[in-house]
Amino acid sequence: MSDDVTEEHASEAAPNDYEVGYGKPPKHTRFKPGQSGNPSGRPKGTKNLKTDLVEELGEKIMIREGERSRNVSKQRALVKSMLNRGIKGDARATAISLSTMMRLLDTGEGAPEVEDVLLDDELEILEAFQKRMTRGGGDVGSVAEDESALEGEPT
Repeated sequence: MSDDVTEEHASEAAPNDYEVGYGKPPKHTRFKPGQSGNPSGRPKGTKNLKTDLVEELGEKIMIREGERSRNVSKQRALVKSMLNRGIKGDARATAISLSTMMRLLDTGEGAPEVEDVLLDDELEILEAFQKRMTRGGGDVGSVAEDESALEGEPT
């Protein structure tokens, strides 16, 4: 008796020409046109953390430098205080400041100043290596033969 009820319900829910399966949900469970999948989703106008942080760092505050008072952004004040603490000897502030500078600023470290030119002996080594690789050898004997050929010794 329960089989009869299940068969009746299945025949009502899906016509014979429609197969329910992966990527093919039953028609009665699909979203209706104009209906959202998340009706109570994120309200319009709410901001994410990045937007809040950018806005907060952009706000101006009054700082005092010696006898003068100045309006600067919170971001600028944060950088100033971090650098001042580093200058006064705070090792952690110094490390944070230096690592930030290395990440953000183009310090030029690691970049070659002039283009490297290969010397004749370096070219010979590269040519011997290329020959060895094209031969498909790569075993210890062929390496020893190539090295002795470079040194001018007979094999």
